Amino acid sequence: QPCFLKDWEMHVHFRVHGSGKKNLHGDGIALWYTRDRLVPGPVFGSRDNFHGLAIFLDTYPNDETTERVFPYISVMVNNGSLSYDHSKDGRWTELAGCTADFRNRDHDTFLAVRYSRGRLTVMTDLEDKNEWKNCIDITGVRLPTGYYFGASAGTGDLSDNHDIISIKLFQLMVERTPEEESIDWTKIEPGVSFLKSPKDNVDDPTGNFRSGPLTGWRVFLLLLCALLGIIVCAVVGAVVFQKRQERNKRFY
Repeated sequence: QPCFLKDWEMHVHFRVHGSGKKNLHGDGIALWYTRDRLVPGPVFGSRDNFHGLAIFLDTYPNDETTERVFPYISVMVNNGSLSYDHSKDGRWTELAGCTADFRNRDHDTFLAVRYSRGRLTVMTDLEDKNEWKNCIDITGVRLPTGYYFGASAGTGDLSDNHDIISIKLFQLMVERTPEEESIDWTKIEPGVSFLKSPKDNVDDPTGNFRSGPLTGWRVFLLLLCALLGIIVCAVVGAVVFQKRQERNKRFY
């Protein structure tokens, strides 16, 4: 059934396991919130160019040049115009991500996805401590109501076991203004009000993404801060020098 909740939280109890060692396994699980029901396709077992939200739990690095540590969790929001690039592990369309060692654990593993007031949060519980650890936190996310939740998995040339044990959905109680209540949430187009393009993402050995080359505005701010720092140092140096000169005059 389609979901008409404006604010929600989803808990997923899952398990990824197999006998493959040292990247000889793949590919991973995808969790979906999309306009259409799931149709078999090339993106972790489901269709490409989807409308909505996808969370990828990727276990295999297809891009041999990547510095990311796998398994890796990433998020993508699509209005149907973007295509997931498997050869680059979806880096060009990724909004955010983190390394998460969820494969072949000897205890239960959980994932939480929360969407409220345009803020999308992904958390994990992988250490058997019964506590959530932050993975992804993005604001400015636009998701309509009336979409479908789903899950899929893909293997390709390699194989693994992908088990979805349970999916639980909770409604979040949020107060909204009359203007917000008057919006037809089924007509909202999926998107993100992002300060930078996801294509600026470059790999970070810590497993998280960071912004790419500095833009002209950032370079200007950096130079301005450096100039102010030089001026402050010069003023402080002049004051110290003047006080030393005055102190030396007293001994003549």
